[in-house]
Amino acid sequence: MQIDTATPIQKLKHKINKNAVFIKRDDLIPFSFGGNKARKALLFFEELQKQQCDCVVTYGSSSSNHCRIVANMAASKGLRCVIISPIQTDKSTYNSTMLKLFGAQIVHCHISQVSVTINQTLDKLKCEGYKPYFIEGGGHGNIGTKAYVEAYKEIQEYESDNDLCFDYIFHTSGTGTTQAGLICGKIINKDKKSIIGISCARKNPYGEQVIFDSVNSYLKSIEKECAKSDLVNFIDDYVLDGYGRYNNEILLTIKTVLTEEGIPLDTTYTGKGFWGMQNYVEKNQITGKTVLFIHTGGTPLFFNDLGEVAENE
Repeated sequence: MQIDTATPIQKLKHKINKNAVFIKRDDLIPFSFGGNKARKALLFFEELQKQQCDCVVTYGSSSSNHCRIVANMAASKGLRCVIISPIQTDKSTYNSTMLKLFGAQIVHCHISQVSVTINQTLDKLKCEGYKPYFIEGGGHGNIGTKAYVEAYKEIQEYESDNDLCFDYIFHTSGTGTTQAGLICGKIINKDKKSIIGISCARKNPYGEQVIFDSVNSYLKSIEKECAKSDLVNFIDDYVLDGYGRYNNEILLTIKTVLTEEGIPLDTTYTGKGFWGMQNYVEKNQITGKTVLFIHTGGTPLFFNDLGEVAENE
């Protein structure tokens, strides 16, 4: 499957604390509403085909962009897809509706039984004669990290073509491979940008440690020296009460960006990330810099809470 992932970067009209703000539109990757999960899935499915697997298994909640993308890509290739999903997060969303549309099999379990259920599912599929390929939740792992090492090259090409340099790169950080890939790109290219991940769920020190481990796992795989932990800037100040939680300020942020820029954000990932970025910039008195926000996708989730966005004052 040949899909161009070189997504556009555009300058926003309004500034944040006198900083020039740009946005990289990974939501425009031309497959299943795009996003960072599409970048990662393309590489995972390349590996799946190399190993001649005929079934894919992954894990995620009903809101998961990752599960939507994997299910859609599997359906497009005529492959069986099994999604392991925790009961606690089982609610109807446009993403979960599309999982059914794509014919994915959903296996619900208690969150404490996820690991056991994954192993049981893989064993069952093997007994049925399938050769399953497992993708960790969120596209975690070296392949997922590699996707954003490559995205970093796209950012550098834009800088070169437009004679500018981003001082900061912000994005919503979940399972951590997007941030790990950007950090690895920075290390490999000996760059000085600040990579700031705004957590949508995890808290420190765990969130930061997972990213640090992912960075060094990838660097080791390409025979590079390990990184120092101070390269990971994972901000958990804007998680609120956890994954999928939002407030009126996030709704207002989504409304403002959509109205002024024509760009949809969602309450679970990008809206929370953009809101967190604004607060971080103001709190740390960052001014006069050139800032890039990576839109990591989630357009279907934008519609889940559109009524609240419209009503928010």
